[in-house]
Amino acid sequence: MPTDVAQPDFDNIDAEASAEKAGKRPGRLKLMIIAAVALLVLGGGGYGAASFFGVFNSETAVVEQAPPIFFDLPEMTVNLSTIDQRPQYLRARIALEMHDKKTLAAVEEVLPRVLDAFQVYLRELRASDLEGSAGIYRLKEELVRRVNLAIHPAEIDSVVFKEIIVQ
Repeated sequence: MPTDVAQPDFDNIDAEASAEKAGKRPGRLKLMIIAAVALLVLGGGGYGAASFFGVFNSETAVVEQAPPIFFDLPEMTVNLSTIDQRPQYLRARIALEMHDKKTLAAVEEVLPRVLDAFQVYLRELRASDLEGSAGIYRLKEELVRRVNLAIHPAEIDSVVFKEIIVQ
């Protein structure tokens, strides 16, 4: 019976397979070494960053923060600057927030100066300056700045509006 089908050469196949295995093994070994080095570098970098930011610091001190001190200013009513002749008024009840009694003493010493700075600034405002949350935020920031200038070197933390009405 004639066979036209070529018979596989098993000796040749085994030689090719062993050469193929031998060729892939060094590539795999290189890949595993590179992966191990990369993991070590990344792990070391992560550990260094965590140490730098104090993640592993077991001596973390708990800072007890004293409650803030509030100082109520007298209620203020000022007429606002207007273009037309119709008067507009601002009535505000304001408290100053601070962190220690030294700052409170500094505010009490120069309270007339603080009130004067507030009155002068508030009289120059227009009703449109107080519209929206951005207007109120700008007003708070400016009042904090003016108080801190008056009581320098002490500083207050914030101005708190207890009531603010524009009529």
